[in-house]
Parts: sequence; C-alpha cells; structure tokens
Amino acid sequence: MRTTEGVVVQTHYQYPLLSVFWTMLWFFLFLLWFYLLFAVISDVLLSHDLSGWGKAAWIIFVILLPLFGVLVYLIFRGDSMHERAARRSARQEEDFRDYVRTTAGTASPSEELSRLAELRDRGAISDAEFEQMKARVLA
Repeated sequence: MRTTEGVVVQTHYQYPLLSVFWTMLWFFLFLLWFYLLFAVISDVLLSHDLSGWGKAAWIIFVILLPLFGVLVYLIFRGDSMHERAARRSARQEEDFRDYVRTTAGTASPSEELSRLAELRDRGAISDAEFEQMKARVLA
C-alpha cells in the first residue's frame, strides 16, 4: 500500500507473472496442435498407401473430432510419417538433380569418350556400339 496526498492507494496486479507463463504455455501448445493438424492432413493427402476412401475417412475424422482425430492418427500411422516424408524428400531431390543434369548441358567430348570407354571395358556395350557412339560424339 502507498499513500498519495492522504489517499491510500492499494496496488495489486490483475495479471500475475504465473498467469503470463500459463498463457504462453497454452498459446504454444495451441500452435503445436495446429502444426500437428496440418502435418497430419498433408500426410493423409500425400500418402500413396491410402485409397481415396481412406483419405476421405481420415480427413472427416480429423475435422469432426480434431484433437482426438489427430491423436488417433499419430497413434496408428505416426510411426511411418517420417518414412513417407523422407521418401518424398528423396524423390524431390532426385527430380531436382535430373532437372539440373538435363538443363546444365552435356559433358565435354573427352568426358563422353572416357565414359564410353569405361562402359566398353566393363562389358556394358560392345566394340561396335562403342565405335558408333564415339563417331556420334566426335561429329
């Protein structure tokens, strides 16, 4: 309590520090739940091992019972979510590398000839095929 010109003013906080921490905790848990919701929905839609009806059933379940639906999905299919994500990532990486390889142009003639010679030495192509491809590279 403090006094101001004879008037007693009682100071108390309407929102104590612990309430601020609880509010922050609930806010971040809410954000985490939204992240999980979108991760589950994207995993359902991008999953190749589910049929169209299976995808529709999971989406309806997650929409009608959001918290319960997300938890059930994570229990039943959560262990393989990272495997599907890793396969998608590897496929995207390979597609990107193929795109770069095709748009970057061809190798120099000497690199092509050395690659052809290596294929001939391993027995992947015959001598006639080597000569034909060599003439095409040198042309």
